Order: sequence, then structure tokens, then C-alpha cells
Amino acid sequence: MKSKTFVWGAAAIVLAGCASVAPAPDYGAMVSEMMRNSFRDEGIAKTDRLVQDPANAACSQAMGADLPADVASSIEKDAMKTVRFPADGKFIGDWREGEKLAQNGRGMTWTDKSTATSANGGNCLNCHQVTKEEISFGTIGPSLYQFGKNRGVTDVQSAEARPIVEYTWGKIYNPRATNACSNMPRFGHAGLLDETQMKDLMALLLDPKSPVNQ
Repeated sequence: MKSKTFVWGAAAIVLAGCASVAPAPDYGAMVSEMMRNSFRDEGIAKTDRLVQDPANAACSQAMGADLPADVASSIEKDAMKTVRFPADGKFIGDWREGEKLAQNGRGMTWTDKSTATSANGGNCLNCHQVTKEEISFGTIGPSLYQFGKNRGVTDVQSAEARPIVEYTWGKIYNPRATNACSNMPRFGHAGLLDETQMKDLMALLLDPKSPVNQ
């Protein structure tokens, strides 16, 4: 009897050992720690940029996959609440200044001296075709060539153009209002560009006289 009890006890111990699998490593925490240990403050570039807001964290965890519909909808609704239209009600600036911003990739690096938005460019060409004349541009984002023309904008101040004007402003201000995991910078929401700069980019995209719409 004692020998049977010993056998069953030993078997129970073996089974318990098989069931207690070591927990999987927390790779997310490991990556976060690696990032914190791999960078340091340098000039105006601070490591607080490594801290993700909930939207960034959700999109990072998705790693390019579609978010669950309810999560994506929640991010877009929250982003929409952040969009602020121009205080003076005027959306359109100078397309010539907008073109300079689109070509300017400076700002926010450790070699830049100022954190002022006026020191930042839009760097649009890094991801988009903007004009037909530009032969070097990125393709992460869609072509913006003839952005306004393709959307039927002939008078940017008209009531008919108002919906696309407001949509474009929102897209520049916080693109996550319409695309939860957009790779585009949140120029207005993140304070990367000021209102005047965003108006100039609006003019570049929508003014019929802009080289974008030729």
C-alpha cells in the first residue's frame, strides 16, 4: 500500500512540474528598456519622445496590422476632438511659403538649435510627390500632385470647397482623426507647425494657382 502511495505521489509531482511552464518573456517591456538605455538627451532632442500616448502604443502593438474596429474608431474620435480650426476662420495662406515648408526637412533634431515651430519644416517630400517638377520624393504617402484639382476645388473660398478645405485642415492638424494609425505627423496636435505654417501648406495643396494643381 505504501509503495502505491509513493508511486502516485511521484507521478503527481512529475505532472505538476510539466504543467508549470516558465512564463513567456515580456518582449514589449524588454524593447522599451532597450530603447531607454540606447538613447540620451542631446541638444533639443529629449528622450521623453520615447513615451508613447495611447494611440501610438496601440498602433505600435498592432505592428502594421489592422486595429480592431472599436479601437480604431475610438482613436479617430479622440483625435477628431483635438482638431482646432483657425481662430480667424481663414484656412488658406501663401502657397509659395507652403512650397518652402514642403521642401524643408529641418527641425527637432539634436543639431537644430531652436524648439520654435518656426524652425520646423513640413518635410512633405519625404513621403509624398508634391509637384510634377520634383523628381526626388518619398512614396510612403500618396501623391499630392493635383490634390485640389482632383477634388474639384476651383475657388478655395467657395462654400462648395468648404468640406474638402475642412477635411484637409484636419488631415494636417491631426491625421489620426481619419486614419487611426496614420504615419503622417500630427502637425497641429503635436505643435510641430503653427497655424500660419499650416495655412501655407493648405494653400500649396488647394490654391488653383499652386504648382501642385497645375
